[in-house]
Amino acid sequence: MATPKILVIPGSLRAGSHNSRLAALAAKELALAEAEVTRISLEDYPLPLFDADLVAKSGPPHHAVQLRNMLEAHDGIFMTSPEYSASVTPLLKNTIDWISRVRERGEPTYVAFKHRVFALGAASTGTGGGLRSLMALRQILELGCGALVIPEQIAVARADQAFDDMDNLRDESLAAALKTVVRRLVEMTRLLS
Repeated sequence: MATPKILVIPGSLRAGSHNSRLAALAAKELALAEAEVTRISLEDYPLPLFDADLVAKSGPPHHAVQLRNMLEAHDGIFMTSPEYSASVTPLLKNTIDWISRVRERGEPTYVAFKHRVFALGAASTGTGGGLRSLMALRQILELGCGALVIPEQIAVARADQAFDDMDNLRDESLAAALKTVVRRLVEMTRLLS
């Protein structure tokens, strides 16, 4: 059985981001689940605000092409999403919009999101743990892009107190929930490979 390749994308650039910490912990758990893991920072792939006129004039930016190729090189994707105004970050939405527009002649829109499995997580200092951003991200990926998003997800509330000094989750039930999400993501990528 082939080793699943999983891409981990934190949807935040903020220094000390709780979502980056959650993404790093997910990457660690994915490696323990025998997946081949690539974790990136969107800071390394700056993109302008999406503009269809820019696409028509000069095509998608190089970083959008790189991100699309990276998605296609992986069987599964684990994304974390901070909650901004009860939704996803502009960074994450803009990234998804750009990736969706990178395609070869004759390819359908959103082709990069097909035939791979997505898992979601969020961490927030509030009591909801970023659940509203997860609902919005799930809608964008499933309804907007036609992606397969597993039902299991993790929402870490009071994230400013949720991690210990080793960046592990203090709460055992949250740690178990993350392991469940990770195992399900790996399992689904193996089923669809």
